[in-house]
Amino acid sequence: MSRLLVKVGGAVAEGAASHVLELASAGHQVCVVHGAGPQISAEMARAGLPVEFVGGRRVTTPEVIVIVRASLVAVNAAVCAAIGERAVPLFGDEIGLAATPVPELGLAGDPIPSCPAEVLAALDAGLIPVVAPIAVGPLNTNADEAAAALAVGLSVERLIFLTDVDGLIVDGEVVDAIGADAAAELLAGGSLEGGIIPKLGAAVTAARGGVPAAIGRTAVAA
Repeated sequence: MSRLLVKVGGAVAEGAASHVLELASAGHQVCVVHGAGPQISAEMARAGLPVEFVGGRRVTTPEVIVIVRASLVAVNAAVCAAIGERAVPLFGDEIGLAATPVPELGLAGDPIPSCPAEVLAALDAGLIPVVAPIAVGPLNTNADEAAAALAVGLSVERLIFLTDVDGLIVDGEVVDAIGADAAAELLAGGSLEGGIIPKLGAAVTAARGGVPAAIGRTAVAA
């Protein structure tokens, strides 16, 4: 029985349930990590709070962290409802997901690999843990990096990014496979833009930690 980690973005979270259930029905142990980026930005706008990013990462004030957690709670509930009775809602700040604080981003941090007992218990019981990637503190984390850190900590066989893009696109074509070093060079070159940047960065982190990743049709390995 293989163990997989599936990262679903806030924009496609509910629609990803069928794919998650398909993997679980095939006999895999499946852990889900979800984001809530669109929901957080929308709630911040509704509250009249400025949305500020530094290097593609959200600046998290005390007011913002409240919205971050509330948004993650809402998305987590929706994902769990879509998956059904096998889903187990888990919140990173309650199960020991750790992160190194990044003070220039406020209440935010860089995820550290971890292996929470609650996740293992759910997997061993044949259930599907659905993890909201907020770290102890609480600290806001990038959901893609949180997924990579948890994938490495759990020693999963593969990290799968479910997204609304086909994969890594270079010169108008989807890249079928890329090594971690080549992917890191591509990121450093500055030619990429948008949501593929954090996903490819997280895939590099996972691959270098021993976990191959897939972003849509693109495989990323060490």
